[in-house]
Amino acid sequence: MALRAYRGKGSPQDIFEEVQSILIKERTPLNSLTDQSLKKILTDADLGVDCSAFTYYVLNAQSEYLKKGPLDKHISFVNCHGLLGKIRCSLKPVENCDVATFSADANSRVIPLSEIEPGDIITMVQQTTENPELATTSRPDPAERNHVLVIHQVDYQNYAPTIIHYSHAVAYPEDGEYGTGVKQGTITISAMDKPINEQIWKENGLEGMGNRIYNRANKSRTEVRRMRL
Repeated sequence: MALRAYRGKGSPQDIFEEVQSILIKERTPLNSLTDQSLKKILTDADLGVDCSAFTYYVLNAQSEYLKKGPLDKHISFVNCHGLLGKIRCSLKPVENCDVATFSADANSRVIPLSEIEPGDIITMVQQTTENPELATTSRPDPAERNHVLVIHQVDYQNYAPTIIHYSHAVAYPEDGEYGTGVKQGTITISAMDKPINEQIWKENGLEGMGNRIYNRANKSRTEVRRMRL
């Protein structure tokens, strides 16, 4: 029942309003905040967005810009079943739009690297095992949960994509308590005929096996997708 801003699903406006409320209670003027003190307030209050909410708000802005209306009007909510489920999703679309929803064929389609454009997404869906002895009922490790990246820029050479720039909301253990948030990285295309997880990933100055998101991509079913809207 918590407000969506406290569940990793808040919009920028939702989060801003909650920060304002906190500052009023603490009698702290807004213009006195630094980047560091603001991030501490956000972290201590558990305010922010997870990867799917970040993707939702970016793609929703794109949909509105293209004059196609809100994103939820183009989404098939795969986790909402029956009348009550449909009502729940219509009232709380962000909360019910997860990575599985973005990666569902009803909402997006797999595209080749040669066609990649800003606004496309990279989905990482956790692999499942058919061996019951390897199955686990424990909560998955955060580094192995479903994840999604938004492509915000593509560099081209001779009309062919060469470098993909992406953004995502993520938390890495080495970031510490106050270092999590929205991060950006690049994927350099070394061979167009190879899958996305065999290209050169760079984030936080790290490449190859030292790059956490690259390792995550190799543990998942990683696909480049385009929303059907």
